Amino acid sequence: MYFLLIGEAENEIMILWATLLPTGLLFYWFSYERLIPPAFERDSFKAYLTKAALVLLLSLLPLYLIMLRLSEGNGEMAIAFAFSNICFQFLIVTPVSWFMYKRHTRAAMEIKSLKTELKQSNASFDFLRSQINPHFLFNALNTIYATAIQENAERTSEGIEKLGDMMRFMLHENMQDKISLSREMDYLINYIGLQKLRTDTSPSVRIDAHIQHPLYHVSIAPMLLIPFVENAFKHGISLREESHIKVTVEIQDKTLFFDVYNSKHPKTEDDPEKNKSGIGLNNVKQRLQLLYPGKHELTIRETGKEFFVHLTLPLVD
Repeated sequence: MYFLLIGEAENEIMILWATLLPTGLLFYWFSYERLIPPAFERDSFKAYLTKAALVLLLSLLPLYLIMLRLSEGNGEMAIAFAFSNICFQFLIVTPVSWFMYKRHTRAAMEIKSLKTELKQSNASFDFLRSQINPHFLFNALNTIYATAIQENAERTSEGIEKLGDMMRFMLHENMQDKISLSREMDYLINYIGLQKLRTDTSPSVRIDAHIQHPLYHVSIAPMLLIPFVENAFKHGISLREESHIKVTVEIQDKTLFFDVYNSKHPKTEDDPEKNKSGIGLNNVKQRLQLLYPGKHELTIRETGKEFFVHLTLPLVD
């Protein structure tokens, strides 16, 4: 309208645009709020077109009277402008309104679906974390540890002490969103130490762990690293064959570099876990996607006899 004014357009063009645009906006709003929703529920574009045509026909008389006044009593011009307006609304605004409503509804449904999936993921996440809070086991370990000390069973008491520290970690700190990286490293060291007690008597098993403690306070989501180490001990240890596991943790410039390299042995037929895939690795992959979207790097390589994991994570203060 501004450019038409400064361009000194003819009165007929000014009248047409002065009524066409406001009418189009009004009809778009009315279609969006009143005409489309009931027809959209039945997925009937035809029903919407019928209602839109009826409304536009009913608006022909008011439009004619407005045009008649603006055109200073020129009846032919008024009816021509009113009819042109109706045609524009029916041919342009009507289908555009339906398309925009459909697009908005689809987007709203996708957002609702994503919110539902996110709630389910959070619920599943909380459920999985709640599964590793064995209060009763922690209390029982204290009693067994005291008994082992009394009987001078050093290896037994050492194992129970490490397991007790792990239970304490899971009981108190595992439910937090972020924990100190030092505590996560302590848990990892206790777990590997506990496994070494089981395999020290076997000369065919070699376990190397190089775990660097951070020199300053940084945080990490709990229980992100241990599933990879658990998987290494589950599939990489055989007391009858040569086996090796190497775990490395390095911190550089607030970035964690985590590597697990282990041998791989097929389960025997009588192994009760032969057909159990577990949820550890799949769960930690989902958590990484949720907690570090686009910020982490996870590489997993597997051959017939070896398994390798590399994880890079950003650390926060």
